[in-house]
Amino acid sequence: MPSKQPKPLFLNDTNLCLATDLYQLTMIAGYFECGKNHKSTFELFVRNLPEKRTYLIAAGLEQAIYYLRKLRFTGEYLKYLRDLPVFKDVSRGFFDHLRNFRFSGDVYAVPEGTVIFANEPIIRITAPLIEAQIIETYLLSMINYQTLIASKASRVVHAAGGREVIDFGTRRAHGPQAGVLAARACFIGGCAGTSNVLAAYELGIPSIGTVAHSWVMAYDNEYESYEDFHKVFPDNTILLIDTYDTITGAELATRIGKKLKGVRLDSGNITLLSKKVRKILDDAGLGHVKITASGDLNEYKISRMLDKGACIDSFGVGTEMVTSKDIPALGGVYKLVEQEKEGRSMPKMKFSKDKSTCPAKKQVYRFLNNKGIFKKDIIGLIDEVFDAKALLLPVMKKGKLLHKIPTVQQIQKTARKNISQLPDRFKALNCKTAYPVAISKKLRQVRDKTIRNTGITGRDKKRNKDFVL
Repeated sequence: MPSKQPKPLFLNDTNLCLATDLYQLTMIAGYFECGKNHKSTFELFVRNLPEKRTYLIAAGLEQAIYYLRKLRFTGEYLKYLRDLPVFKDVSRGFFDHLRNFRFSGDVYAVPEGTVIFANEPIIRITAPLIEAQIIETYLLSMINYQTLIASKASRVVHAAGGREVIDFGTRRAHGPQAGVLAARACFIGGCAGTSNVLAAYELGIPSIGTVAHSWVMAYDNEYESYEDFHKVFPDNTILLIDTYDTITGAELATRIGKKLKGVRLDSGNITLLSKKVRKILDDAGLGHVKITASGDLNEYKISRMLDKGACIDSFGVGTEMVTSKDIPALGGVYKLVEQEKEGRSMPKMKFSKDKSTCPAKKQVYRFLNNKGIFKKDIIGLIDEVFDAKALLLPVMKKGKLLHKIPTVQQIQKTARKNISQLPDRFKALNCKTAYPVAISKKLRQVRDKTIRNTGITGRDKKRNKDFVL
């Protein structure tokens, strides 16, 4: 069943108002004092895909919605802000405005689990300028991180070739909050479960774990440690067998008998050891026993191990996945694209070198071939008509949630379907081909008109007329 309401996953209702950058607050104070609060549209997107990434999986929308619905400025936090030196000349009226703050805008978003590409809006916010501005930092933090991790997890899961991947990364995440969010994002990306018990509880996903080396080392006799664990967990006996000598550990593990469920390898030449351990288990009539591998794994290591015939049934992946170690940050941005003044829509764009943007409210149109496989995307204006699927869907209207939030299990299914529709060449770990994304003719015309109306000349004009995605 869908969630009754979005989940915060760690941040509580009371401190959300300070989960922002100071300059968001100084800007909205300036807007208030200068009487600027007209309806504005911002879009959140990723300018460029990170190196070695051919796609992203959108994630983090549920927590973003929770934030928008719960954002309030209450007494102690308002007092803190009033006492900051930077606000000493700001009128009391501004803080009264904050006290009555409620997000009243419209939200369009790509559903979580959707495959997306560079420059495609993930979220579009239309609201009074003050409301649309203050939410930038939180939205970027939440969407950037979860999208990054879901995308990394998807690559790891793809490399595993149908074998289960389990999130083992909480201990290496950038704090407990990040560990919970990472578990959610990893599950969206295709993981079978997580070692993070809080995430499992909150999200209703499988909690999975075995034992640490300390369990074995706490005993004077290795087999005794196995035997005692089996006594306590007779139907879930998964043993870590490489604390001392892996082959000896495997031989001792077979003495548990038919009730043994699995063994885990965490060190050494796992490819070679897995083959030897598989033979030991099979020779003992324990062909049903699964072998799990862990230990600083990533998609490249997993791919190489399987190419060499590793006898692995599942992978526990931690550090590399929950930190996206090779690409540790996603460069998502949140930019003003349109304002409404005196009944007129005014497209807005940025001209900065290497950071130019495309104006106007946009929609992403996805074209499929006759087999349902992604063919190309076009970024166009919101009122264009194509024989294609529009990706940005209405989520909130005038601050009200329009429909129930899907469960993370449903989101995982969305991601799985999207990945199945992505052409195989874009799933290759070292793919150097970019998925085709273009902007529509009408959007180009709006962009060119905006450039002319802004009055830029010379090199700036030359640079922007060749703007491509």
